[in-house]
This record gives sequence, structure tokens and C-alpha cells, in this order.
Amino acid sequence: MSTAASTLATLAKAEHSQLLIIDIQERLANVMPDNILATVLRNSTTLIEAATKLSIPVIRTEQYPKGLGATRAELLAASNENTTVLEKTCFSSCGANGIESLLSNPERDQWIILGMEAHICVLQTCMELLEQNKTVFIVADGICSRNKHNFKNAIARMREAGAIITNTESVMFEWLRDASHPQFKELSRLIR
Repeated sequence: MSTAASTLATLAKAEHSQLLIIDIQERLANVMPDNILATVLRNSTTLIEAATKLSIPVIRTEQYPKGLGATRAELLAASNENTTVLEKTCFSSCGANGIESLLSNPERDQWIILGMEAHICVLQTCMELLEQNKTVFIVADGICSRNKHNFKNAIARMREAGAIITNTESVMFEWLRDASHPQFKELSRLIR
């Protein structure tokens, strides 16, 4: 099986994942379509809570917070003191100061990505992670763009480049792997 085929056949594994939330900030969120933003916030909060319970590292980036504001309050409430927060001005999160040690961790080579905007910061981060031979999962119901065409274009480009396009529930149940998991009952309540 080729490397691309084996990557695309990969399931998200809790012991190999890092959850990356890209730039879900006040001023950027305010220009997103309301119904789509609500879905992104709900699904991002769900995966932050699941990752925290499963001891999966959570990384949150903020693009020029002086101009775009702080991370949305819903996500801050779901996060804990172990969340890594990186400020950046570059569009790709791979250029943020402090991400180097996270990128070099061979135990955590699966990057589960949520955030905005799909066709700018999410796309550039995805492409740079793929260039570094990371396995990238794009949570399609956890990313957005101001317009639907840009969102669809970003999804197509990331899929063609080798990213795994997935959704919130798939990631969470792949992390759990089995209904006998000790966190199954508690985490399955997050999606009801």
C-alpha cells in the first residue's frame, strides 16, 4: 500500500493525536454566517472537552489578537490550563513561535484541525503539516469560511493534498475506539 493510501486509511488515535484549534476569535467569528458559526463553536467545544478528558494535547492559535480579538468565550470555557496558546501573525500555524516542539513530537503525529478560515489559515496549516509528513484530519463540521465557495475549494484542495476530511463524531468515536472505554458514556453525552 502506498504511503498516501495508508495515511488515508488511518483512524484517529487518541495516543497519537493533537487537537489544533485555529483562530476562532471574536472579530473573525463575527463575520461568519451565524448558523455555520454556531455549528463550528459547538463542535470545537465538543472536541476540546473530549480531548481534555482523553489527555490529548490541545493547541489553540490566535491570529494577531490585538486586531482580531481573543478566542471566543465558549472555547475558553471548555479549555483548561494545559491548553497551549500560540499567538501568530503568519497564516499557517506551523510558523507560530513555540510550535516547534509540538511538531517534533514523534508520538503525536496526527493533527486534528478545527478553525477559521478554511481557505486561509486552516488550508496553509494543513499543507505545511502534510509537507512535514504529519497525518492531518480536517474536521469539516468544525471549520468555516465567510463564503461557501471558498470553504468548498479549501476542502477539495486539502483532500487532494492528502488530508483526511472527517467530522466531529467520527473523530471522537475513533478516539474512544470501543463502547467499553471508561470515558464512553460521559463523552457520548457531548453529542446528544
